[in-house]
This record gives sequence, C-alpha cells and structure tokens, in this order.
Amino acid sequence: MYVIEKLAMFVFVYIIALLIVFLLPRYIPANPFATLLGRIISQYIWTPELIPEVYARVLSYFAVDKPVYEQFLTFLKGAFVGDFGISISMFPRSVSDIIMMALPWTLALMVPATIVSWTLGNYIGAYASYKRGKTAEKIILGYSFIASFIPQYWLAMMLIFVFAYGLRLFPAFGGSSIPPSLSLSFITDFLWHYTLPFLSIVIISIAGWMRSMRFVATPELGSDYIQFSESLGTRDGILFRYVLRNSLLPQVTGLALSLGSAIAGQALVEAVFGYPGLGYYLQMAIGSIDYPLIQGIFVILIATTYLANFLVDFIYVIIDPRIRIGGGR
Repeated sequence: MYVIEKLAMFVFVYIIALLIVFLLPRYIPANPFATLLGRIISQYIWTPELIPEVYARVLSYFAVDKPVYEQFLTFLKGAFVGDFGISISMFPRSVSDIIMMALPWTLALMVPATIVSWTLGNYIGAYASYKRGKTAEKIILGYSFIASFIPQYWLAMMLIFVFAYGLRLFPAFGGSSIPPSLSLSFITDFLWHYTLPFLSIVIISIAGWMRSMRFVATPELGSDYIQFSESLGTRDGILFRYVLRNSLLPQVTGLALSLGSAIAGQALVEAVFGYPGLGYYLQMAIGSIDYPLIQGIFVILIATTYLANFLVDFIYVIIDPRIRIGGGR
C-alpha cells in the first residue's frame, strides 16, 4: 500500500511538473517558427506569395495551431512514451534522436564524477571528523568552506583559462576531435577533452560530501561503542573504519538523489566546455526558443530526479519497516 501511494504521488507530481515545463517556454516573447521559416525561405522559396502558406504549414506541422489543451495532452502522452516531436532549431531531426545522441556523453561525465566525488568526499570527511581539533581537520574544513562558495561554471572557466589558454595542456571546447569509436585514438582523445569538465565537477562536489560526512560522523565518535573501544586501546584504523561504515547510510541516500539531479547540475559545465551532452543542447535550445527540445530535455531531467526520489523512498521502506506501517499504524 505504501508503494502504491508513493507511486500515485510520483505520477501526480510528475504531471504537474510537465504542465509547468509545457507552459513556461510558451510565455517567452519570441517566435521560433519565424527563424525556421526564414531558413526555409532562404533555401527553398523564391516566390513571396508562397510564404503565408508555408508558414501555415509550419505551424500545422508543429501542431501549434491547435487548442492549448490538445497540445498539452499530446505532449503529456509523448512524455510517457518518449516521443517529444521534432526540434525547431535542428529541423527535421527528432528531439528523441538528439537526446539519445547527447545522453551517453552526459552519463559518461555525470556518473564517474559523482561516484568519485562521493567516495573521496566521504572518506576525507570522515577522516576530518576523526581528526577533530587537529591541523588536518582545519585544512579540510577550510577547503570545503571555500569550495562551497565557488560556482562550477566559474571554476570551469578558470580551468579553461589556466590549462587550455595558459598552459595549453587540454582543449577548451568539445567532447572529442575525432568521430566516436572503440579505437585507442578515440579513447585517448576523449579523455583529453574529458579531464577539465570532470575536474570542474569533482573539485566542487567533493566539498559538499566532505562537509556532510563530517557532520554525520561527528556524533558517531561520541557513541558508547567508540568510547569503549578507545578505552580498550583499539587501533585508530579499526575505529575509523567503524565510524565510516556506520555513517554511510544517509550518504547513500544523498548519492541516489545526486545521481538523479546531477544531470541538471552539470548542465552549465557542459555549456561552458561545449561538451556535447544534454546541458550543451539545452543551452542551444533555450537560445533558439526550441521548446520541443527544451521540453524533451527537461522531461528527462525531471523523470530521473523523481525516479531517484522514488527509489530512495523504496529503499527506506526495505531498511526501516516502521516507515511502511506509518510508525505503528
């Protein structure tokens, strides 16, 4: 029953979010179809009398001549089956094709960066807690405090300035300079382009995990079993492993939520580096008011975030049965 209620709430909130995503681009004071019409005219039309008829067909092709509620129902149906229509700025490519092309690049950047920052951040945060009052804790706290105020896109621009334009060690733009393949040359070229976007995400994200882990682990150090173990002379390495392991549960929850929302969080980094992921295409779509592409990308972002929340709730039910029965109800 708990899972059914959660699933119903998930679907309801998802539909509300889709309604907002559907309405917002339509209130932007711009006409993306005029740009598309201009491209068609410059390439195919030499008779001015045909322009009104072509424009009417463009509007009909994107179904914007239909009532708004019909457009929303079509969009709602497409959001559940993965059909987001045709892109305006990249006409006649479908939005689904663009997303499927960009999603592997985004996942290749998001998943390793999130896991690496989570692993290192938790270990260093637990170490800082264990070394409370020592110089190591002060250095770690100072780093996490400073890094928490630095936007990822600003760090991305600084890395480009220093390592791409200053030292010329890495490229400043793109995901690869050769077509994707399983060859060693492509993998090497991909990693060469990959390094700066990866670092710009990890250097900032790791600070949040360090801070939250230290906050969670500090009470654990005052627990009875740690005090008792210390009185018995248990080695520091063993105590540290116990503290780290017993403090990980809330961090695992945070990891699930981060994997769901990291796609949106790294969008600006992809845009700064011209990395061909969802963030890069979202920036292009917003610039050209390509609302089918905007809607399609946001549907993916919303769905992954809500799915992560739903899975976290489900994991909690398995771990703690009191949640399933409503605290004894």
